Amino acid sequence: MKKIVLMGNPNVGKSVVFSRLTGTRVITSNYPGTTVDFSQGTSCLHKDRVYIIDAPGTYSLTPSNIAEEVALRVVKEADLIINVVDATNLERNLLLTLELLSLNKPLVVALNLWDEAHHTGVEIDVTRLEEHLGVPVIPTVAVTGEGIAHLAEYCSKPLSQPTPLFLTEDEKWKKIGHITQEVQQITHRHHSIRDIISDATIKPLTGIPIAVLIILSALWAVITIGETCITSITDPLFECYLPFITSLSDYIGPGFLQQVLIGELIDGQVDLEQSMGILTTGLYVPFGIVLPYVIAFYLIAAVLEDSGYLPRLATLTDTFFHKVGMHGYGIVPVFLGLGCNVPGILATRVLESRKQRFIAATLIAISVPCMAKTAMIFGILGQYGTLYILIVLIILALVYVVTGSVLSRILKGDCPEIFLEIPPYRRPRLDLVLKKTWMRLVAFIAEAVPYLFLGVLLINILYATGFLAWLGTVLSPLIVGWLGLPQEASAALLTGFLRKDLAIGMLLPLQMTPGQLVVAVTTLTMYFPCVGAFAVLYKELGLIDLGKAVCVMVCTAFLVGGLVRFICIGI
Repeated sequence: MKKIVLMGNPNVGKSVVFSRLTGTRVITSNYPGTTVDFSQGTSCLHKDRVYIIDAPGTYSLTPSNIAEEVALRVVKEADLIINVVDATNLERNLLLTLELLSLNKPLVVALNLWDEAHHTGVEIDVTRLEEHLGVPVIPTVAVTGEGIAHLAEYCSKPLSQPTPLFLTEDEKWKKIGHITQEVQQITHRHHSIRDIISDATIKPLTGIPIAVLIILSALWAVITIGETCITSITDPLFECYLPFITSLSDYIGPGFLQQVLIGELIDGQVDLEQSMGILTTGLYVPFGIVLPYVIAFYLIAAVLEDSGYLPRLATLTDTFFHKVGMHGYGIVPVFLGLGCNVPGILATRVLESRKQRFIAATLIAISVPCMAKTAMIFGILGQYGTLYILIVLIILALVYVVTGSVLSRILKGDCPEIFLEIPPYRRPRLDLVLKKTWMRLVAFIAEAVPYLFLGVLLINILYATGFLAWLGTVLSPLIVGWLGLPQEASAALLTGFLRKDLAIGMLLPLQMTPGQLVVAVTTLTMYFPCVGAFAVLYKELGLIDLGKAVCVMVCTAFLVGGLVRFICIGI
């Protein structure tokens, strides 16, 4: 099968071209030996079945990070290369084009963002550009589909190999300057409203308040969509499922098998959320609770991505995230983690180095409260006023900064800089947003749900064998002596590992003071993520790094919990 590889700089619309050329049967996976994602799919172009790969964005064939190394490996396997070029920034994009010509492989140039070029006063003589490059050049507007049919025609016909170019770095830039001078003409135009908005969202003085507003609005939208899906779709479906699982529980009867498959009966009844069985909580948590929020997050994230806002957000936050061992794209896992830690941890793949991904994932697990944690904080402390809630949130923010700074200095590894091209704002297309959401959702179900399932199974076995009860007894002296909490709080802290929101009902009856509740909530928020996030941490970090992350979580949680105890309660 003919293999076509899409190559181009980041943010040139390469993924949209890929989406136009392929159908819905698209696979997003990691390149072997890396955590770098790339998309692959098949398409029928003029009765010929072809295999299409969307390589990671790269500025050059001389790689500066893991993603660019993967792009170089992928393009070497290509039978045909489609070089997606940003028509609004021809000079910068042509460096990669000249390097691709040196590979001695058939090449087609897709001159994308053709409409944006006209809007910005850029005119390109396509015929003369073809003469200079010696390969077909097809103007395209991927978001509307303009030019894609013409591009598909070239993909299905035999193309001759271009004359290879072997130039020094200086010779490449001289040739690029000559080509742009010959084929491109730029006319003056006045700033549009879109330009004014673009400037306002990138300057710190106005961009940061706008970013806060957009993030809060996005979180509100995610919460609304997720809760609507739960109440209107998943809960009714599981209500229909409950009679079947109740009958199965009665048929099996008490014993180890019932404990594993069904879990603990709550007041003599099967509780899909609390029973912790494979067929109860094991199915209800990933599909009934997590999945609706994941769908909502991927939907909103696709809108922000396709609109061109995420690179601006990354630029605004770049300075801050450098202080904690990452770069501006570290905001993406944090943003996703505020809704659910599972997609937040999966989103650490946007970071290049292993060190950055470890720091990002660990910090999410420690101090980025998901919606279940946030509900717990408000549910326990809300009756005592907003001051105590703010104390917990401020502590979590300080822990994020301090722990990230410490890890950045003591961990070995690289923290590459971010090189971002700020794209123009574009109006997201609903069909493309839905397709991107669907692709990511399928990948999430394939990658994360099995680990969520196995995580519930493991914890259930530990509970059934009495290990968790034994662990609660072992931790009691630490919880009473160091944290200043009642011994009964041990059970709540361990239960929080299973489900944070279940700890609310166990902490409130203990009649603790507001200061003790602040200590309990802070420790419970930090010391372990939920089962699902813990399982995905294992998948993303591996066993050794997971062990390191667990040590950081436990040590940080109890250290901070003890310090908060001395501040809020006293000795």
